[in-house]
Amino acid sequence: MSTNTTTNLPYHHLRPNNSSTETKPTSKISHKTILDLLNSKCTNSLPNLKQTHAVVLRSGHFQDHFVAGTLLKCYAISQFSNLDFALKVFDDVPKPNVFIWNVLIKGCLENDEPLLALSFYCQMVVSNTRPNKFTYPPLLKACTLVGGVEEGVQIHAHVVKHRLSGDGHIKSAGIQMYASFGRVEEALWMLDEAGKSNVICWNALIDGHFRFGDVEAAKEVFEMMPSRNIGSWNAMISGLSKCGMIEAARELFDEMNERDEISWSAITDGYIKGGHFREALEVFDYMQREKIEPRKYMLSSVLSACANVGALDQGRWIHAYIERNSIRLNAVLGTSLLDMYAKCGRLDLAWEVFENMRQKETFTWNAMIGGLAMHGRGDDAIDLFLNMRRKKLKPNRITIVNVLNACAHAGFVDEGLKIFGSMKKLYGIEPEVEHYGCVVDLLGRRGLFAEAEELISLMPMKPNAAVLGALLGACKIHGNVELGEKVGRVLLELEPHNSGRYTLLSNIYAKAGRWDDVAKVRELMKERGVKTTPGISMIDLDGQVHEFKMGDGSHPQTKEIYLMLERIIEKLQNEGYSPNTSQALFDINEEEKETELQYHSEKLAIAFGLLNTKPGTTIRIVKSLRVCEDCHNATKLISQIYNREIIVRDRVRYHHFRNGRCSCKDFW
Repeated sequence: MSTNTTTNLPYHHLRPNNSSTETKPTSKISHKTILDLLNSKCTNSLPNLKQTHAVVLRSGHFQDHFVAGTLLKCYAISQFSNLDFALKVFDDVPKPNVFIWNVLIKGCLENDEPLLALSFYCQMVVSNTRPNKFTYPPLLKACTLVGGVEEGVQIHAHVVKHRLSGDGHIKSAGIQMYASFGRVEEALWMLDEAGKSNVICWNALIDGHFRFGDVEAAKEVFEMMPSRNIGSWNAMISGLSKCGMIEAARELFDEMNERDEISWSAITDGYIKGGHFREALEVFDYMQREKIEPRKYMLSSVLSACANVGALDQGRWIHAYIERNSIRLNAVLGTSLLDMYAKCGRLDLAWEVFENMRQKETFTWNAMIGGLAMHGRGDDAIDLFLNMRRKKLKPNRITIVNVLNACAHAGFVDEGLKIFGSMKKLYGIEPEVEHYGCVVDLLGRRGLFAEAEELISLMPMKPNAAVLGALLGACKIHGNVELGEKVGRVLLELEPHNSGRYTLLSNIYAKAGRWDDVAKVRELMKERGVKTTPGISMIDLDGQVHEFKMGDGSHPQTKEIYLMLERIIEKLQNEGYSPNTSQALFDINEEEKETELQYHSEKLAIAFGLLNTKPGTTIRIVKSLRVCEDCHNATKLISQIYNREIIVRDRVRYHHFRNGRCSCKDFW
């Protein structure tokens, strides 16, 4: 467990018994009416909650622990997840009873503050409030999350002391906790005590084994269970997915005779977390065919998959589904939606979602600023950041990273340096390595190598591979071979198995015609067993994502695509296009270099798009690597010759090609 245990966390709220005086309700509004308002009108509306809160205070009902606890629950556990405000409410509760403490502990856990939950339990014990059976399941789960073995054993002792060992929820939480610590003997003891027929406790044991990383033990428990329910299968699917065994998880999923919404969500999340976004969308389509209604939290995950592969049609279907079913756009779902639109090239729709969202959290503003940055809209990103300040919203470290990225992509050196220099004073944010990396990128893109090197030398922490990688990328842009060689060799030692670093250094050497050095880099890759990651380009057509990579002939339209690409190259040459062969990595003859460049994945995707869409239709492509100079120049000409808008998202940013020009102004 980390050094931050419950014993050294500050006490938040311990007041003397005589610290407040009780007041009787002064309003004719009944206790029942107040509770009805909180439970029915305040779960989806923050304005309603605040108004009801005012009524509670004015009416004098706040002295009632059940009313105060319900109010606290609305702030802490509902979709608002406003723990800071919940703590303020808690501070004003006179002599909190066990219900109040339980709500607070559960609220801390649901807001990803397990250590705080354990700290409040300590305060609860000191205040002589007697816990009940609802107190311990979230505490045992908190111990599981933070790996608090000693605390977990102590809390189990308190369970025994208060004679609550017979509760099923406590048993399952305890079994899960002990198994996650690898303390199988204690977990099995609690399981025996629970009774062999308790399938929920068996499921908890499976989950605990997976949390400890013992996949074989989890499989063994699953096989020997006297009976299984859907939860048993879901625990296995979720656990295998989290352990990176997505194929095994899918096999179990396919074997299920009956599935619930959690089953579909578990396999979908497994694919998404493993980076298998196309497969996640295929499962979601399968789910729709089975007439299973997805819930709100699953929609956020699927929107993330749409964003990653540029599946705009499916993203728009989900948006329509949300509206059709009157699903309220809370901060999480709304942010997922606008992020999807921004990453699928529809910045206009992302902005529309952002403007119409009633509830915006800091991460919502971050997503919109990041979207503007990715599209090269530096001015708009900075304006939105300033608007955020005007609304008294506090930015976090991710906000600053996104704004600095916007400055880097737009070439706003002065603005970026000003924001970086003031982040600690104005926002109380200590610059971290990510912020230094953004500024190095900002300076490097402008060719300010001396300033970038000076900044790196002044960093209070050791520069990581991301910082040096930004500098190496700048060296490639500006052809700084000397510095690129120096930085590249350091990076190859820092990340000996990152193929991208070798490729970038090879590109720098190739551009300078230093083929012997290119060969040495390639030889070093062979010695270390490093293989290059092939570039992949994806295009979404009628809700189906098509994937292309150089040398892959698996697409059913391969022959037509290659013929179309030959016609495209012919037209480009008639317009004066000549392949930029400095992008080829090998010392091969010019004809071979031109052939290699001709079949880059994004050119194949563009040819497919021109073949399968009507004239004038916008073509949207997502590329896994940074677009090369030759493809960038070719795509500008294609947009002019075919009168098409072509939108390409590469690993770094968006490129909007229209009428022979790119939105990046050849600065990327």
